[in-house]
Amino acid sequence: MAPSSSPFATLTTILKAPAARLRAILLEPANLPNLLTLSRILTVPLIIVLLYSHNRWINLLAALLVSLAAVTDGLDGYLARKYGHESTLGKLLDPLADKLLLLSAMVMLVYLQRAPAWMVCLIICRETAVTGLRAVAVERGKVIGASVMAKYKTIFQIVAVVSLIIHYRFLWADAHAVGMFFLWVAFIYTMWTGYTYFKETFSLLLDDE
Repeated sequence: MAPSSSPFATLTTILKAPAARLRAILLEPANLPNLLTLSRILTVPLIIVLLYSHNRWINLLAALLVSLAAVTDGLDGYLARKYGHESTLGKLLDPLADKLLLLSAMVMLVYLQRAPAWMVCLIICRETAVTGLRAVAVERGKVIGASVMAKYKTIFQIVAVVSLIIHYRFLWADAHAVGMFFLWVAFIYTMWTGYTYFKETFSLLLDDE
């Protein structure tokens, strides 16, 4: 029987591998993009801890970590495409890492009263729903790539989150005001791309019925 091409089956196989096998998998040069993606996931707890501080310099450090994590987001995809190391696992982990990083930071910003709770709730609902629908599409052999607008959406979300984490004035700029501006822009892009994504994906899935 041929092995399943499902990303969930791939992830399950790796997680069940013995420790030695798992180390061998991760240390293979071909898996460098996946290691970068995993490093982005591992920064999430540290960023959350740092955000509990109201110190402006610790806030700046947290913002720097988010920025560095965003850089690895572009780097892992670039390396995977350049060296032909694109994998099913990477396609699963990459968007998951992005959402864990940005959405956890947004939840902390609500806790710190730096972002509107209703706006963050709607963004989380959209991201969760799209992730679920993408998983259904993959199970049916459909790969739905991110649109150009969706990529802009992610960029706006990153800029908003970084600015709101900084919060205080730096270099004569009100970081919080800048963050709120980009959060509104990101919110509009998030809702619009969510609508178009659902419309296109449902059309693809219905064609197979």
